Amino acid sequence: MDDNSTRVITGAVKWFDPVKGFGFVVADEGGPDILLHANVLRNFGQSSVADGALVEIEIQQTNRGVQAVAVLRIDPPDTPEGAILEDFEDIDPELIRNAPLEPARVKWFDKAKGFGFANIFGRSEDVFVHVEVLRSSGLADLQPGEALALRVIDGKRGQMASQVCAWETAVSEGISWPQD
Repeated sequence: MDDNSTRVITGAVKWFDPVKGFGFVVADEGGPDILLHANVLRNFGQSSVADGALVEIEIQQTNRGVQAVAVLRIDPPDTPEGAILEDFEDIDPELIRNAPLEPARVKWFDKAKGFGFANIFGRSEDVFVHVEVLRSSGLADLQPGEALALRVIDGKRGQMASQVCAWETAVSEGISWPQD
């Protein structure tokens, strides 16, 4: 691969640190770790990605090694079969699956505490966002003011996100928003 050519590979996120602004991907085909810069991830519409998430990226050889130049797809990391957040154990799985995706904005999120809050556009109540829901959605962290799409259910902690999507991902997949 010469300096200007690119190619598409699949792999898994080894780690990504939004504070440092980068992380690394391990290609399915092997080879050196691939640098994933926060700007490339932001161009895809996300500020973070979960460790272990499966990705399809366009890569290029540079004088600093192999780097991702575009993110094409992110799939959440594998979770053990039947694993469910304790808060959702008593809720009908069909209700969780059928909750509509709604546009929201991050109020705050603290990865160290393992949770944060967001607000659905047009509503004042907070929606609880657990780090495990974030991780199962393929994300690792959220930034205040970040636009998202959430599936929201009534849970043990009140309004709770059961799924989180980056705004650009939800829009690009043609998600239709519920009408009031």
